[in-house]
Amino acid sequence: MPGRTHNREFKREIVSQVESGQKTTAQLSREHHLSPSLIHRWRKEVEARGEAAFTDQARPDPTLEQRIAELERFCGQLSLENTILKKLLATYHSSIGTK
Repeated sequence: MPGRTHNREFKREIVSQVESGQKTTAQLSREHHLSPSLIHRWRKEVEARGEAAFTDQARPDPTLEQRIAELERFCGQLSLENTILKKLLATYHSSIGTK
């Protein structure tokens, strides 16, 4: 059935059943209406990535997004302070030059 999405736990369970010998790829394909090639692709991903298999790499970790936002705010604050200090320094130098 095209367009279905399966969660990570489901995929890991299917791969585990095949690898442990509990069920064959053909049995699982029939039971869950999955393509045998899909199960083989899941097995290859587990072999290649181990515990990181089936995690979405395109979606960043929410804690990283929060950290990035925090650092961007801090960078903005430093930029504002830098601008203020430059103006004060320019004012100071111009007042010294007029004396």
